[in-house]
Amino acid sequence: MKLSSRIKRCGLSPMRQFYPSEVAAVSRGLKVYHMNIGQPDIETPLVFLEEVRRYQGPVVPYAPAPGEKAYLKAVQAYYGELGCALEEGEILATFGGSEALEIAMACILEEGDEVLVPEPFYPNYTTFINVTGGKIRPIPTSAEEGYRFASRDKIEPLINGRTRAILVTTPGNPTGVVLSHEEMEQLVDIAREHSLFLISDEVYREIVYTGEKETMLSFSGAEENVVVIDSVSKRFSTTGARVGALVSRNRELMNEALKWAQGRLCITTLDQLGAAKMYEALGTDYFAAVRDEYRRRREATVTALGKIPGAEFTCPEGAFYLMVTLPVDDTEKLQYFLLEEFEDQGETVMFAPGAGFYSEPDLGRDKIRIAYVTAPEEMTRAVELLGLGIEAYRRKTQK
Repeated sequence: MKLSSRIKRCGLSPMRQFYPSEVAAVSRGLKVYHMNIGQPDIETPLVFLEEVRRYQGPVVPYAPAPGEKAYLKAVQAYYGELGCALEEGEILATFGGSEALEIAMACILEEGDEVLVPEPFYPNYTTFINVTGGKIRPIPTSAEEGYRFASRDKIEPLINGRTRAILVTTPGNPTGVVLSHEEMEQLVDIAREHSLFLISDEVYREIVYTGEKETMLSFSGAEENVVVIDSVSKRFSTTGARVGALVSRNRELMNEALKWAQGRLCITTLDQLGAAKMYEALGTDYFAAVRDEYRRRREATVTALGKIPGAEFTCPEGAFYLMVTLPVDDTEKLQYFLLEEFEDQGETVMFAPGAGFYSEPDLGRDKIRIAYVTAPEEMTRAVELLGLGIEAYRRKTQK
């Protein structure tokens, strides 16, 4: 039986592809430290769990396709606090930020259309774009330039007749880059002048270490261009709840997106109610405390990385990721080695190899992405294991 060429163009997730080797390592009695996936160990707010338990209805019914009223109002109020007045129909509840991205791509891309994406980028973007017939045209960046990309000289030469959108993440996954007000304004201007969609993935908005936060929706004159991807997953440490939002003032786009929403009926009713309660009950103090905790984890991680000879990285400004160049030939081979042949005091470590974050895998062969999502002492030990593992791997490969 023949399968779709679109799905064939997609690859395995670099965050999850080593799961069988991890299971085997654990079965041998090893403790595995996880730096491979953005799964924070910060506790899910109690108000979420209490709201779900409080439900007393005799039936858990379908929610309205656009979303539960309580959730939509809570998201609307949240954006109001950011200075963005949104109207009914400009917010669509989605299965996390992932479905919001999938819907956006389905609405704007024809076969062969291109999306400009700064590289390195979140690997799942490849899947969301490929399965809708589009392709990524990368905007090259470098660690030496701090992974900055929001300038005309980097973007405009890449625009052609098939370009439909610019897709950015701020704060960035995997680089931790936070776009400045001026950079965001530049992107808005470019999108407007070239009649492009500007899709802004802002799920890490509250994790900016300067404390400043902004949204592309705050810029006037590009209401038809800007599409924001949002989610409670990382904001409130509820990754399994799968509640997000597609947000845009482009009414034509949102009306078409509703067709998708009606086709998949609804997203989970109780999770939306729990998400609404978090928005209502938690605010500035909660976000500040979470941000401070991630700052401690960042400092522990970069301090430990500084002790690994040959490791090169840029300190992240936001989110909870960083890219690291390592003194090895292939970080996928290194990861298999760490899970299958290495241990120190019964422990080993996982990361996300860098190849999957690039359109041309060879560009990321010597790189990894680290997610600093566990306690500072855990991150210190995890990076220590990484350093010890690199030494053992190089001894083996350089014989």
